[in-house]
Amino acid sequence: MITTKNLTFGYTRGRNVLNDITLTLGEGHIHGLLGCNGIGKTTLLKLVCGIMRPNRGSVMVDGVDPHKRYPATFEELLIIPEEFDLPNISLEHYAKITSPFYPRFDIGQMRGYAEELGVNTTEKLHSMSMGQRKKAYIAFALACNVKMLLMDEPTNGLDIPSKSVFRRLMASYVDESRMVVVSTHQVADVEQLLDNIVILDSKGVALSATTDDITRRVKFGKASDDDKVLYSEPTIAGNMAVMLNDGAEDTVLNIELLFNAVTANRDMFSEIFRGR
Repeated sequence: MITTKNLTFGYTRGRNVLNDITLTLGEGHIHGLLGCNGIGKTTLLKLVCGIMRPNRGSVMVDGVDPHKRYPATFEELLIIPEEFDLPNISLEHYAKITSPFYPRFDIGQMRGYAEELGVNTTEKLHSMSMGQRKKAYIAFALACNVKMLLMDEPTNGLDIPSKSVFRRLMASYVDESRMVVVSTHQVADVEQLLDNIVILDSKGVALSATTDDITRRVKFGKASDDDKVLYSEPTIAGNMAVMLNDGAEDTVLNIELLFNAVTANRDMFSEIFRGR
């Protein structure tokens, strides 16, 4: 479990990137971490990994401060950053020298994932395109079988077939003992995977709720005269709205519309989800 309490961080004095972030991210979920550019999503992931320390508040990984860098913590925690640099060796060689840090690493799984993603595990990583290197690292990360897997813009650089494979692999990865946290702007790539949504804004956590709770409280689509519209925006198909759900119907969650609605009227949505 990852928990933060009143976490505040800024790179320069008097200018915070994250403000009063209080969150609980539990196993058994694929959490979507959403927010505008510069709101601090990547910074939050770095704080969870112990790369940086909060100015105020706390972050804990299974009850332990990650900044203490205990090996037992990082056996269960791995991040796939948006941009990374790997040594000019093959994925097979990289796994050989890195996998001892992860007790449940499975070389057979890595090779299987790599094959599904179209990656040659014996090819030098520097000779691969950026998208191929990302797929190689995804294959390695999934084979580590960690309890907490963090991903920052994981679909950037992936082609359309690879995104489909990625979604299938992610859907099969999470069980009751594991979690994935996905920070992304490419919501359409992962929308069907996410079952918990966290929206950050300049004040902190604007929304943190499961998709089931969201669709129980609000609905999405074209409004009728009887609907209480909370937010609407024009589209090619006409005005699309977020409305209060009276429980009479189920609708499919539209995360992009939800994000725009919460961003436009944070206080109203905080009241709707308060005490859930």
